[in-house]
Amino acid sequence: MKDIDTGTGIYDLRDQIKKIQLELDELDSPTSVLPEIINSTNVIRLNQYFLKSDKKKSDLILLYDKYSKSMDLLLSTIFEIQKDLQDILKEQSSMIKSKSKSKSKSKSKSKK
Repeated sequence: MKDIDTGTGIYDLRDQIKKIQLELDELDSPTSVLPEIINSTNVIRLNQYFLKSDKKKSDLILLYDKYSKSMDLLLSTIFEIQKDLQDILKEQSSMIKSKSKSKSKSKSKSKK
């Protein structure tokens, strides 16, 4: 098997994704324009919000990328295990068939 840690890593990534999504939701929405404040101040405040929001969204995209790669690795490992199990099943099935044939031959010889 490839990486047993993959399952744990996926849970960690999922937790980090949830945390960042929560932080993004908790970000104060851009405050409405206050007429008593100079226009440039309103623009600066809005810019600060967008900087925070964009940083969180970038982090989220990176985590989703890592998460999808981990899921892909986990899925390929599962398919490898499935193929190995199918091969084992075929091998055991052929062994059972060969044993049953040899038993039936020995029974027919003993009856004669």
